[in-house]
Amino acid sequence: MLNATFYAWTCTFTVLILLKAKAELVNITYVESAVATGAVCLDGSPPAYHLSRGSASGVNSWLVQIEGGGWCSDLTTCLARKNTRLGSSKQMATQLAFSGILSNSKAFNPDFYNWNRVKLRYCDGSSFTGDIEKVDPVTNLHYRGARVWRAVMEDLLAQGMSEAENALLSGCSAGGLASILHCDSFRNFLPTSAKVKCLSDAGYFINVKDINGTEHIKTFYNDVVTTHGSEKNLPHCSSTMEPGLCFFPQYMAQGVETQLFLLNAAYDTWQIRNILVPGSADPQGNWKACKLDIKLCSPAQLEIIQGYRMDFLDALNGLGNLSSRGLFINSCYIHCQSETQETWFTVDSPMLNKTRIATAVGDWFYDRRPFVNIDCPYPCDSTCHNNASPDDQA
Repeated sequence: MLNATFYAWTCTFTVLILLKAKAELVNITYVESAVATGAVCLDGSPPAYHLSRGSASGVNSWLVQIEGGGWCSDLTTCLARKNTRLGSSKQMATQLAFSGILSNSKAFNPDFYNWNRVKLRYCDGSSFTGDIEKVDPVTNLHYRGARVWRAVMEDLLAQGMSEAENALLSGCSAGGLASILHCDSFRNFLPTSAKVKCLSDAGYFINVKDINGTEHIKTFYNDVVTTHGSEKNLPHCSSTMEPGLCFFPQYMAQGVETQLFLLNAAYDTWQIRNILVPGSADPQGNWKACKLDIKLCSPAQLEIIQGYRMDFLDALNGLGNLSSRGLFINSCYIHCQSETQETWFTVDSPMLNKTRIATAVGDWFYDRRPFVNIDCPYPCDSTCHNNASPDDQA
């Protein structure tokens, strides 16, 4: 038994090494023309993306994957981002390795491998929703995420996306939230004849109090919206709600008319570490081990986490009619599953209803079959890849 386990682990490890070695490196494109319209990163530098051209049957199909990376909610946190890759295209790597949903290998990305594949870099700190005209001459901070979104879309249209027959907007974490917020906008940029859908990976953030009963995440999102002037750019937002609530999909996703697929762990590590148990709610560090590894949670902590899962499932009611939606809600302890090859599509990727994530998304996009599945509670799912890293970033 031990030898068989060791052999299986060795084979998986070898496959992952080969995948990394063969990953496609894609050069960066700066949208220099956007600067004149004020569509810039936090530091005033031009927006950027990476484009790998499609081929053969995928030459008129487009996948736009929005990078994640959290948000900045005030002057201090936005200044902290300003001179990093999340606030400046000057600090971005000039090449990115495309894997998972961006892979150019049919064996590892069967439905989207030969599409035009785009990685939209994230440098505004508001999930591309901010737009304040005035620039503080002292800080030189530009809150222009909504302009960046439009400028990049227009540049991609000029690159051939205007001829798209198929298009999928996706994103992970803050990018997953952006893929919901901008889903209908994406649809409106494209030809009316195109098949257009959206995929949100780990972007369904929910509005719940932390373990001390504080509305931590609600206050944070209100600050993000206020700082960036996002209110006017939040679609499907009720005038009776606090603008910050429109960052929560449970309140606005029902208004999204374009078909939407949600890929999310019910025990999303970022949400548990930053919404349920933020550092301010656990000053003594009693949750440190549990937040790192769910297997180290005490029975009392696990009970709270199971309650969080129920809150998450209740929040899915905000999706409304599921007939045009897709759901892959598994019970893994992880954040984001579409960008890494081992969770997207390999021999031991996570499964629901005996279906891997890539297959479920592909079947849904091409209308081969619907996919609406919610996993049983932890620890029932033996296919999970659980993330023990404390550094996962929305």
